[in-house]
Amino acid sequence: MWRINIMQSIKNILVLFLGILCFTQVNAQNGNSFKLPAYKKVVLKNGLTVYLMEQHEVPMINVSVILPAGAVYDGEQSGLASLTALALKHGSANMSKSQTDEALDFVGATLNTFAAKEYAGINAKFATKDKDAVLNIIKEVMLNPTFDTTEFNKEKRRQLVNLEQAKESPGGVIGNYFDMLYYGNNVYANPTSGHVTTITTLTASDAKKFYSSHYIPNGSAMAVVGDFNTATMKVQLEILFNPWKKGSAIPVNNTVINQPATANVLLVNKDDATETTFYIGGPGTQYNNPDKVAINLVNTFFGGRFTSWLNDELRVNTGLTYGARSNFAPLKNAGTFRISTFTANKNTETAIDKAVEVLNTLHTKGVDATTLTSAKNYEKGQFPPDYETSGQLASLLTEMFWYGFNESYINNFEKNIDGLSIETANQVIKKYFPKQNLQFVLIGKASEIRKIAEKYGKVKEIQLKDDVMKL
Repeated sequence: MWRINIMQSIKNILVLFLGILCFTQVNAQNGNSFKLPAYKKVVLKNGLTVYLMEQHEVPMINVSVILPAGAVYDGEQSGLASLTALALKHGSANMSKSQTDEALDFVGATLNTFAAKEYAGINAKFATKDKDAVLNIIKEVMLNPTFDTTEFNKEKRRQLVNLEQAKESPGGVIGNYFDMLYYGNNVYANPTSGHVTTITTLTASDAKKFYSSHYIPNGSAMAVVGDFNTATMKVQLEILFNPWKKGSAIPVNNTVINQPATANVLLVNKDDATETTFYIGGPGTQYNNPDKVAINLVNTFFGGRFTSWLNDELRVNTGLTYGARSNFAPLKNAGTFRISTFTANKNTETAIDKAVEVLNTLHTKGVDATTLTSAKNYEKGQFPPDYETSGQLASLLTEMFWYGFNESYINNFEKNIDGLSIETANQVIKKYFPKQNLQFVLIGKASEIRKIAEKYGKVKEIQLKDDVMKL
């Protein structure tokens, strides 16, 4: 049996590869401009929004589901959204966990459940010939989870181990600390992974209650992309998800983001650290910002690619680090901007100063024609590969639903890139790249960098080993 499964998996991989190759060749023949393939959008009677996009190059289907059930809904039970999402696969009213796992393995299908900051999600990939069986499993996972106590407690233990292990790698936890510093008491400070203290107290009953409140069809979306007939698929989904009843949408409380009025430093002590890992940042933008294309383009040459200003100064010219980057982390109702890197303890002050210097240069110098052209070419080259596969397209469709943008972002991307002027780019720098009241998170050996930290703002010191839930 295992040989059959391996051969099936190899076959699926080869078919997928050939499909991607064909897709790429078609785009090349049509020129560099990328347009979102045609799709149909329908809303079922229970309020579930469904996107259907046929892609017949490969006999595969990808499903992406997005639900209003992310960490921002955790309240005081940090980590509940994540554990609830994972528990969906612990068995249903009609299929045990082992039956679900065996059924998926037998046909070489994958099905993953997860929670992010704002939403929960389900992703699945399977061969067209297995459509009926896997769609039924997806329905079971989404509509009929039983939240088995034994399996839930196993998941809790795994999560607690993961939380402890994550502290061994500053890069794996520094993002959570930055959100705590920037968002403060706002729900956007909630880490998806939760805290040891809160995870320990969660029960399967908590997950079941959370599921009942947040896993509702209205306010959710499903995208199906691949080798199928749209009309037939629509009927099949209507039948499968008709039992899923509408619920009362629960708003996210406390979403007003108060931007920091002063520069602040969060110093996270790791006694055995030989390096300092740090973030420097401030307010970012929401995902559907109309200037999104321009913002990303500017960030490309500032810190978004290997040949960026940041990486050149901190890695190539000064040898202070192996790599430095910047990025915007946009969300539906919030967002941040962060510069990230690491350096040897002795170089901490020099590296931070250099990063701030490059940010200041961005504001004082702005962008010239050569730099802007280079960034445009880079962005246009990177854009189409983000949407080559059925899985990428399925995720894109549910993101369009969640963040409130449409296909014009895709279809007009190159036009918007080409039309961006130096003047507009410099306006974007002034408007969106924070310069004042920067927020700093430093993870390192406090005894060696405490005085350095005081240089950049008001310092709050905590211990990496502690379970810090609020600052």
